[in-house]
Amino acid sequence: MTRRELSAGVVLVRRMKGRPWLAAVRPQGKPEGVWALPKGLISSGESPAETALREGFEETGLAGRLVSKLGDIRYVYSWQGERVFKIVSFYLAESGRGRIGELPAGMEIEVAEARWLPLAEAPRLLAYRGERQMAERAFELLAPGRAGSGSAVSDPL
Repeated sequence: MTRRELSAGVVLVRRMKGRPWLAAVRPQGKPEGVWALPKGLISSGESPAETALREGFEETGLAGRLVSKLGDIRYVYSWQGERVFKIVSFYLAESGRGRIGELPAGMEIEVAEARWLPLAEAPRLLAYRGERQMAERAFELLAPGRAGSGSAVSDPL
């Protein structure tokens, strides 16, 4: 039997020292150097974009402002003998209020660490292929001289 899971995640960025950085997390129980993007299951009554922003806040301590949808990743995994077909919708968001790593109470059970990583290096630093692809898309959208690069994200914060 196969079941479906719908999740959403976020490439949460801010510009520092003249270049874009993304908020990455090391999930609890993963070794040092395993970096991932904030993501989680879509709650009942919540849109994928709302989920992405909520997960970004819960897992990094940072509020975000939605910029655009980046795309979906699809994969299959097994959980307790059951096949799960998962779709994760990813969004690009600009970092707002908050301090990275200052997580809401209780989130330390999911997240061991949150930190800024250079967006340009994300394809090398992120652990999961689909997430690396989403970070590449975000970098392309924010690259100087690209259409749409005049968004608030590309301006110094």
